[in-house]
Amino acid sequence: MKEILSGNEAIARGAFEAGVKVASAYPGTPSTEILENVSTYSSINSSWAPNEKVALEVAIGASFGGARAMACMKHVGVNVAADPLFTVSYTGVGGGLVLVVADDPEMHSSQNEQDSRNYAKFVKVPMLEPADSQECKEFTRLAFEISEQFDTPVMVRSCTRISHGKSIVELADPVTGLPAPALVKNPRKLVMLPGNARERHPLVEQRIVDLSAYGDTNPVNRAEYLSEDIGIICSGVTWQYVREAIPQASTLKLGMVYPLPKKLVREFASRVRKLFVVEELDPFIEEQVRAMGIEVVGKELIPLCGELSPGRVRTAFAGTSFVPAVSATPLSVEKLPSRPPNMCPGCPHRGIFYLLNRLKAYVTGDIGCYTLGFMHPLNAMDTCVCMGASISNASGIVRSLQPEEQRRVVAVIGDSTFLHTGVNSLMEMAYNKAPATVIILDNRITAMTGRQENPASGYTLSGEEAPMVNIPELVRALGIRHVVEVDPYDLPASRKVLEEEMARPEPSVIITNRPCCLIKGDCRFEKGTVLEIDQDACTGCRACLSIGCPAIEWKPDASGKKGKAWIDPLLCTGCTVCQQLCKFNAIK
Repeated sequence: MKEILSGNEAIARGAFEAGVKVASAYPGTPSTEILENVSTYSSINSSWAPNEKVALEVAIGASFGGARAMACMKHVGVNVAADPLFTVSYTGVGGGLVLVVADDPEMHSSQNEQDSRNYAKFVKVPMLEPADSQECKEFTRLAFEISEQFDTPVMVRSCTRISHGKSIVELADPVTGLPAPALVKNPRKLVMLPGNARERHPLVEQRIVDLSAYGDTNPVNRAEYLSEDIGIICSGVTWQYVREAIPQASTLKLGMVYPLPKKLVREFASRVRKLFVVEELDPFIEEQVRAMGIEVVGKELIPLCGELSPGRVRTAFAGTSFVPAVSATPLSVEKLPSRPPNMCPGCPHRGIFYLLNRLKAYVTGDIGCYTLGFMHPLNAMDTCVCMGASISNASGIVRSLQPEEQRRVVAVIGDSTFLHTGVNSLMEMAYNKAPATVIILDNRITAMTGRQENPASGYTLSGEEAPMVNIPELVRALGIRHVVEVDPYDLPASRKVLEEEMARPEPSVIITNRPCCLIKGDCRFEKGTVLEIDQDACTGCRACLSIGCPAIEWKPDASGKKGKAWIDPLLCTGCTVCQQLCKFNAIK
């Protein structure tokens, strides 16, 4: 049977067909949908973890118990999971263990553009990279076989285009005959004391040699000889681009990008006159080929930053003997208006950022929907580094300032991000008595990645009710004495609390208590009465535009010099934030 599946759906199907028993993840675009689709297979115990480190450790534990297990995350999540990842390379596995990582070239929804292939080399584990949805499924199945054959965790690398693009996938039945999970004591292999680790390290190095030889003959890597003049080494989605942009080129398609199949690479290089590497981001393959003493052209032509495409590949080769020069006269293309991201109508974060701007706060931000507080017209975020860094950054900043300046520093973090890595940061702030204010924007969901549940939402991935973390009590347990809950839709009350807490000469925490306006499942969000503009009372002062709500539009008059506001009734949620800003009682 065949279906049209996205790469993420196909990876989930591959896990099912491979007989995976346990899967864990933390949501992050472009990887989120993998676990959401895994959860539809009742044979797999799938769950959201508070962060990526925990997700990988859950999968490692299941593997030690003899089950096939998988963890999924986006590229920056591997940074969080790196600690257990490096060590499980030494311990090896019980049941097959696969880590799926989804990179984000062009940074469509990420704070950096890192290349996860470097992790495979650094950690010394094999990495597979599929080129379409069919390979996503097949490579996921193969990864578990490699994991058990070579006693190693295996990384499978996707990217935004593969994760979200769709193609035809031929489905297969799940594997049968896998050993039943069981507890088997083997502490010398699994307890990484220095003495045991020293015994394991040579095995890790030999494993890479063996895997390279495996890649020389396994069809996961394949050469296609067309032209003797040009040969291109590529992998993943870039192979698709090369086939479209330079169809006459011979290609060596690497399904296993680490370790390289050195014998196969040498053979391919010997059969073409000019050798190129086309790869997104780092010169990962190129550098390894050069280290083998093979002359190759790579980043001299191919951009180091950003996402490739057939057009960019064609442009890179333009003017060479393989691709005609691009016409000097560009095509006439109508420039589309920019469409910057924005918080949703009724977002409970909007009023808080409006107030922080008015109070001239120095805001250390974090990763979530609320990062859009940086955008115009709110203009209320000054730093954003990584998950959980807002509190730690604020704690460090205030130590460099005089007391009057310290009071301006406010850290802003969401509930899911707070539970991800913010708890330790707040513990540090309380322990060292850093006099900054922290705002936990508790919208009861992991909103940015599609409203996934988390330990503070009260529900599991499957929708079952679960214990709900009591964030105010947790904050007090960490040592914060001043904890205040506010309704972020009540601007006067919120401003009063902000002013009081920012003036404290010790750490304090403000917790907002309105749920995401797009929350799914039950009715945790209650829509208010839709608002409208009284056109007779509206003076065109534009105060309501200062919050940047998408439901509020500006309607110019015939001259185009003046106008009045208008509220789209299909977008308005009745949050009343704009109403509180209107001095003329024109919003009703």
